[in-house]
Amino acid sequence: EPVGNLLDAVKTIKPTVLIGTSGKGQTFTQEVVEAISSFNERPVIFALSNPTSQSECTAEQAYTWSKGRAVFASGSPFDPVEYDGKIYVPGQANNAYIFPGFGLGVVMSGAIRVHDDMLLAASEALAQQVTQENFDKGLTYPPFSNIRKISAHIAANVAAKAYELGLASRRPRPKDLVKYAESCMYSPLYRNYR
Repeated sequence: EPVGNLLDAVKTIKPTVLIGTSGKGQTFTQEVVEAISSFNERPVIFALSNPTSQSECTAEQAYTWSKGRAVFASGSPFDPVEYDGKIYVPGQANNAYIFPGFGLGVVMSGAIRVHDDMLLAASEALAQQVTQENFDKGLTYPPFSNIRKISAHIAANVAAKAYELGLASRRPRPKDLVKYAESCMYSPLYRNYR
């Protein structure tokens, strides 16, 4: 049956994940977060709308209203939150995680076209970069400070999939795709002439 609002939809459907992309701030209310938390041990709450003022809820709200059980990520950065004596580090869902590494993988393999499986390979490579320590802090993405390493692994996975699918035109296939990806990356290092 049709429902008229988000709270009733959450109560009826019992989702495990809330993904906010509406651009309408504060739609994940306390009642909504408490409802999804009532039937999920670790409710996933992605408040992805930008700017921060339009985020569906804040990190502090998600952690507080879920009693520290939410797996939270946002489109804009939020500061770490202390709840019940524990520090939670909100993840930031940003396309900068996937696109640079994906593009590098396509270029370094000379892929003649992009296949859906290459996008899946990029996502899997990103997921593999999240450590148990990251999860323990509440992160759903690896720290952005490691973006070059992350991008190299994504590029390698994408290129490997392109070779596997017969879409790669660069031959021969490099033996170590991660090292090759790193060697293809631009490094903003400048000589000192004085």
